[in-house]
Amino acid sequence: MQRSPGLDLRPFRGLRYAPSRVRSLASVTSPPYDVVVRPDGLHHLETADPYNIVRLILPQADAPAARHRLAADALRRWRAEGVLVPDPRPALYVYEQRRGELLQRGVIGLLALSEPADGVVLPHEDVMDEIVADRAGLMRETAANPEPLLLSYRSDGANTGTTAVVERTTARTPLLATTTEDGFAHRLWAVTDPDEIAAVRADLARRQALIADGHHRWATYLRLRAEQPAPPGGAGVGAAAGHGDAGPWDYGLVLLVDTARHPLVVRGIHRVLRTLPPADALRLLGDAARVRPLGIPLPAALTALEETRGNAFLLAGEGTLHLVDRPDPGLLARTVPTDRPQAWRSLDATVLHATLIEHVWRLPDEPAHIGYVHEAAAAAAQAERLGGTAVLMKPVAEDVVRELARDGVTMPRKSTSFGPKPATGLVLRALDLG
Repeated sequence: MQRSPGLDLRPFRGLRYAPSRVRSLASVTSPPYDVVVRPDGLHHLETADPYNIVRLILPQADAPAARHRLAADALRRWRAEGVLVPDPRPALYVYEQRRGELLQRGVIGLLALSEPADGVVLPHEDVMDEIVADRAGLMRETAANPEPLLLSYRSDGANTGTTAVVERTTARTPLLATTTEDGFAHRLWAVTDPDEIAAVRADLARRQALIADGHHRWATYLRLRAEQPAPPGGAGVGAAAGHGDAGPWDYGLVLLVDTARHPLVVRGIHRVLRTLPPADALRLLGDAARVRPLGIPLPAALTALEETRGNAFLLAGEGTLHLVDRPDPGLLARTVPTDRPQAWRSLDATVLHATLIEHVWRLPDEPAHIGYVHEAAAAAAQAERLGGTAVLMKPVAEDVVRELARDGVTMPRKSTSFGPKPATGLVLRALDLG
């Protein structure tokens, strides 16, 4: 089948938990693998239910291959025991998240893979090869996509196409409904009507999408597709682009959200400098930036950070908070690469890594030295526990992210956290089901 020049989303037979076999649907869900705070959050999820999805996305063993085998064994066992059951027919899944006034709706399906040069799916962050290798090992061993990426696209806001199908669907009785401990209510529906599926596919075929969350998983999808042997006839990699019969590795599990209807929330991703105590971080800063101690609670300090214009960071550790801003212009001129647009050169993450981490603190950007944590309080707590320094970040506006992505410019890795992120465990994709 010839794929579209835009987003090519296809239905699949979802793999879902049998409610009668688990304590509750909420007890078997998890945040995405890279948001789980370890070790406390991991232990909490593992003990919530013996079938919690975290045992598939973050299996625990000493070696990567052993971890991946654990996940594959668990998936096979849970399917054999009827804990995870395939839906009877291929479907697109309408997914809703709600907490208070925040409402997000989107469509989950299998997206034909494309390259950045195609301009269909736009990445905006670099990835770490060791994480891609780990995710590839996990998906290869399990032959599954255990959690969807979060992609955003923009419609014209009219109640037509995908929007109309989503609105009609959410008026029906859902397949499942649950509320997770973070206060989000989740509902899921299956769209199996051929006309409604065709309407969604035709609408999305005119769109491009931004990777909001899941750059490593997208890179993993591309790596796994590239590993596949050429089918008879020699179509090889790129079959999903219309150059031959597509195979299961030519598609990946995604959630597509129309931000014209449901704008995403954008937050910063924080750094934990594991081996740099706060006293040393402050001493090394010297005159490189303005430093002000803040004798206020963390929530108030985060508000002060967001209200600070220009490049600014909040350092936390050893019971102290310091606001760092106004980096020395001469230092920026010497340390920030000049081969990128001004919008990239002025990003907080660019200044943090190119100027402070690399030249002032002289830390290698490796997991032993730098950790990435999504929640500010969790980053501060981790820094306290390790005797290191948390660098808390401001969010980047979605429009800035999208424009850089359209220009083919990637941001420093882990620059943004879009949300709300889909709960992992509500619907999985097993490749043998299509």
